[in-house]
Amino acid sequence: MTRATAVRAVLAVAVLLASVFITLTMSPRLGLDLQGGTRIVLQARDTATVEADRETTDRTLEVLRQRIDSLGVSEPTLTRSGEDRIIVELPDVQDPRQAAEVIGRTAQLTFHAVEGEGTDQPGKKTPAPESTTGPDSTTEPAPDSTTEPAPDTDPDPGPDSDRLTLPDEQGRLLALGEPRLSGAGVEDATAAFDSQGGAGWTVSLEFRKGAGQDWKKLTGEAACHPAGDDRRRVAIVLDEKVISSPQVDPSVGCRAGLPSGATQITGSFSADEARDLALLIKGGSLPVPVEIVEQRTVGPTLGAAAIDASEQAALIGAAATALFITVVYRLFGALAAVALGAYGVISYAALVALGVTLTLPGLAGFVLAIGMAVDANVLVFERAREECADRPARSLRSALTTGFRKAWSAVADSNATTMIAAGLLFFLGSGPVKGFGVTLAIGVVASMFSALVIARALTEIAANSGFVSDYRGVNGIARPGAVRTWLVRKDPKLFRKSARWLVVSAALVVVAVAGIVVRGVDLGVEFTGGRLVEYSTSRPVDVETARDRIAAAGFGDAEVTTAGAGDLSVRTGKLDNDGEHALRAALAEEGGETTKVRDELIGPSLGDELRRNALIALGVAVAVQLAYLAVRFRWTFAVASVVAMVHDVILVVGAFAWLGRPVDGIFLAALLTVIGYSVNDSVVVFDRVRELWGANRRTPLDTIARRAVLQTVPRTVNTGMGALFILAALAVLGGDSLADFALALLIGIVVGTWSSVFTAVPGALALERSAKAPPPPAPGKGKGTPRGKARAARRDPLDNGARV
Repeated sequence: MTRATAVRAVLAVAVLLASVFITLTMSPRLGLDLQGGTRIVLQARDTATVEADRETTDRTLEVLRQRIDSLGVSEPTLTRSGEDRIIVELPDVQDPRQAAEVIGRTAQLTFHAVEGEGTDQPGKKTPAPESTTGPDSTTEPAPDSTTEPAPDTDPDPGPDSDRLTLPDEQGRLLALGEPRLSGAGVEDATAAFDSQGGAGWTVSLEFRKGAGQDWKKLTGEAACHPAGDDRRRVAIVLDEKVISSPQVDPSVGCRAGLPSGATQITGSFSADEARDLALLIKGGSLPVPVEIVEQRTVGPTLGAAAIDASEQAALIGAAATALFITVVYRLFGALAAVALGAYGVISYAALVALGVTLTLPGLAGFVLAIGMAVDANVLVFERAREECADRPARSLRSALTTGFRKAWSAVADSNATTMIAAGLLFFLGSGPVKGFGVTLAIGVVASMFSALVIARALTEIAANSGFVSDYRGVNGIARPGAVRTWLVRKDPKLFRKSARWLVVSAALVVVAVAGIVVRGVDLGVEFTGGRLVEYSTSRPVDVETARDRIAAAGFGDAEVTTAGAGDLSVRTGKLDNDGEHALRAALAEEGGETTKVRDELIGPSLGDELRRNALIALGVAVAVQLAYLAVRFRWTFAVASVVAMVHDVILVVGAFAWLGRPVDGIFLAALLTVIGYSVNDSVVVFDRVRELWGANRRTPLDTIARRAVLQTVPRTVNTGMGALFILAALAVLGGDSLADFALALLIGIVVGTWSSVFTAVPGALALERSAKAPPPPAPGKGKGTPRGKARAARRDPLDNGARV
């Protein structure tokens, strides 16, 4: 065993042990579409006086956090998205009506006089009580402020006045008077540390002009009561919750009050408490209206079913893939299957360790990446087979090492294009689709590690065995594959008339475009706006009966279709939560107990934005892939690859149009994955064209292209089979949630395999006829490479350089 092999083996064992430990001790974070719950996206709107920017959105978020906490929801999550959006995730909440009502209210910040101790239930109106002692916090003039003395009179609120009863910060009930001042009158509230006066952390208040006079009057009336009396306190209430109820400082005289800009709330505040209080007061004073632009509810059974289906698909697909590569590559294929299992453990551990939220598309991406993880191993093994066929006398270890070295450029380029697709999914996708981009990127990195470290260590150790080296039928790479042997013997003249393949591709595009024009694209509710609700009933209900019931309830424009095993899917335009409740009740009259399985509400503005972002994502994908390929290859190869990629996109969209399948966010994730896969196949072919053309600069390009295609077809077929096993399992077992995703990728892989050979290559040949650039340099003879270094780069790794 060489030192490099030993290092790879130790590194592989260390990473595997760490991954197993993480897998056994940590649990994944499940998105709401897997664990069940409600996700609400809020759009902050500008008002005449307040702009919905980052700062005001943060204040609104803190106010909403207090409201959500009052609902008693377990582990709610509120985060700001962008400048003016707030994402609210409520696990296990299946009826979002109360949450939407609480969230939709405008913030209510009010200032009240405290009229004594409350004796009734919170929120009730109570008669005037006797005075009691209040908390330690005080409202006092700022150090530089002055107050005017006033007559020491005790205003009487009247025996018949009503007052609100609320608990203060310590839980004691207080009877509050009518609101004397609203949050709209607050100009600013800041937390500061008073080091000179020794008051510690304080909160300073500034009021607008008119509100300042109201504040002065309110504190002046409170100052007419003796120190320690509850009636000397002022209650600051946010959404009927007392957030502060300080006493007016004894230095303030009766009727004098505190002037605006000269008020400090002091007490035993910590830094965080002072900042939170200032944020709540200021946030309440600058409320921005929020609009629900997206609302998704997923029942717990749907998420559990998706997880179970994905687990089954992963196990069946991975087993089929492992069996396939073992049959094709024998012992080395079995070792690659072991590395494939290690890949699954490592990628799962990475998802858990990084705290990635696993969504339904992300779960599908994780399963799909298992099938695509064999790509690098297939490239290496096919290269090693070529080395053994060209030089039968060379050692198995030498052929394997050369296979890894020569396959590196194709492996790097193909994975780079997939990473580009994953990045676009993350940055341009929305909601759960971002999770697919994350899992796809982690899968690419983990597959590279499993192929170039784990699989290489295992195969190099096996190659050092005399038994494996001597028995060529055992190792799986010492003899060429049957498909390759048959193709070489037949040597079909694929590109003698390359234009005919372009005509066939153009005809396929015409058929796809006809489907888009004639049948139209069924845009999902995510792109059009509206509401889509899926119900499960205890008694079977046919579509016509359900449509009649729903129409009788006043929803005549609703579209009713079947979904899953007997479920009903209802799609409408504008439908609020109360309307959804009435719709469900109408179905329950016929179907008995009716359970909401899935609920998606997309506002029209967000639907337009998502549709626009989808087109931008596709345009950026084309531009970025073109730029990358133009740098790595000749411009003719880059343009031909992008043309093939666009060809694949049109065919997939056209197929969905003819089939009447919906085009939504998950379909967009599948489409961007198809783009990466299509370019991946083209990269492998053109990498071989570049290599053969550089080594045979006088050979006609169509002959070079034919040889390159024949040499790479085994890789394309074998890699595609691994992905097809996984996708077929997802399509059969995944249910409606994943069936369309798997179908789009199945179509994409088939047309991508076709286009990489019969669209990209003929297109490059047509472009090269008009190009004037010379052939690429021979391998190792690039610009600026000395001849000695080029010769050294081509030397066999096990060759010590000695010659006789």
